[in-house]
Amino acid sequence: MANTNKGSASATAIETNDVSPIPTGERHGKPWHLFTVWSSPNLEFATVYVGALGVLFFGLNLWQAILAVVVGNALAAITHGLFSTFGPEGGLPQMVLGRTAFGRLGNLIPAGLSTLVAGIGWFAVNSVSGGLALAALTGWSIEISLLVVIVAQVLIAFVGHNLIQVWERYTSFGLAIVWIIVVVLVLPKGHYGGDFGSFNLGGFTLAAGAAYGYTAGWTPFASDYTRYLPANTNKRALGLAAGLGNFFSTTVLMAIGAIVFAIIGKQDNPTAGFTGALGNDVLAKFTLLAIAVGSVSANVLNVYSGAMSFLAMGFKLGFKTRRAIMVALAGVIGGFTAYYAAVIDPKNLGAHLEGFLLVVSYWVAPWVAIILVDYLLRKGQNLGETALNIRENWAGPVAFVVATVTSIALFSNQYPTYVAPLATAGEFAKNFYMTPDNFKVVTGGDATAIVGFVIAAVLYYVLAKATKSTDKK
Repeated sequence: MANTNKGSASATAIETNDVSPIPTGERHGKPWHLFTVWSSPNLEFATVYVGALGVLFFGLNLWQAILAVVVGNALAAITHGLFSTFGPEGGLPQMVLGRTAFGRLGNLIPAGLSTLVAGIGWFAVNSVSGGLALAALTGWSIEISLLVVIVAQVLIAFVGHNLIQVWERYTSFGLAIVWIIVVVLVLPKGHYGGDFGSFNLGGFTLAAGAAYGYTAGWTPFASDYTRYLPANTNKRALGLAAGLGNFFSTTVLMAIGAIVFAIIGKQDNPTAGFTGALGNDVLAKFTLLAIAVGSVSANVLNVYSGAMSFLAMGFKLGFKTRRAIMVALAGVIGGFTAYYAAVIDPKNLGAHLEGFLLVVSYWVAPWVAIILVDYLLRKGQNLGETALNIRENWAGPVAFVVATVTSIALFSNQYPTYVAPLATAGEFAKNFYMTPDNFKVVTGGDATAIVGFVIAAVLYYVLAKATKSTDKK
């Protein structure tokens, strides 16, 4: 039975622990809280639109698109649940725990990537969807709407962990009610026919890869939100709550996205197009509000953990509230990126999202593989103590760089920028074409994440065994 000591659990006090281990006296919370922590940030429009990519971009019928997101989300949720269980024992953020596999210097690579992807990339993606929803709801300009959404996100993340937990917990209830109503209304409208005699493997890998990139994109933060839990927290309950919260929320909303956009097709304003398809003005307004609130829920995690990843790189900034300051800085940079995507280049939102999600999967999959193998090799060791005491472990960065570079070079499909040789071979036959309205449809494949995962896992295992870097000291 987990201790539920409340410790210093004030939701309004600015967090100052940064990446240090959480003391016993400040531990609080319950495993089920992680279900709401990881469901609330996914109840937003970016999740919906990921499901639409299969039918809009990748030439899949509805059932194929839904199956692709189920597969991608399930693979991501399994390791997300497992990694969430690492937090209570050591009381450390995920990117600090990653030092066991990467060492202190080598850990600069994944921590730096997490900072850029979460604190800037994801922050921009979700700010755009929230800003578009708020603009459609209120009639405000996109500039004003973006500003309101961004300020709300930064303020919550600036305060820190306890306020984030409270925000995610209580907003999840309201968001769930709205989205359950949406699901009930949308399901009967779906066009569930399709050619079951053919299977577009290339398009399927792209859709599954995009879904995996979206859902696994949360995994580099997994223990950030479990490190305040008591050290004796039930790991099984914690892993299930975190993994299922991530899986169900992403899968349901992505499936709804596939259903709706299979009907309405490409939209200049996807958010307004989606809510308009609901056929009920009152529900449409509540859905727009839910999308705006959901984007805030997603981005408080992104900007908070982006700042934590930066601090995990080991920079000494010399002030007590350095985590809060980094949140504010990330909000400014991510805000300008969101402004560019929503105001300067709004026509390519779908293409930008597709490419971004695949790029996320390119680095997250090898990183997950290395952390997973390292965990298995260190069975019985205290990961928190190891992470704080380890100097270098070059098996991690070497395996990561080799696996990432090789898989991208040979298998990535970032048409038209780059199409790797094996992304167009055999079953992954190249088949790019443009629709009359100049909307890109891609059915060439992308197995980068799968290949990167396998290479990284095998190579890290071999190198770790050869160097004895995971042996108990």
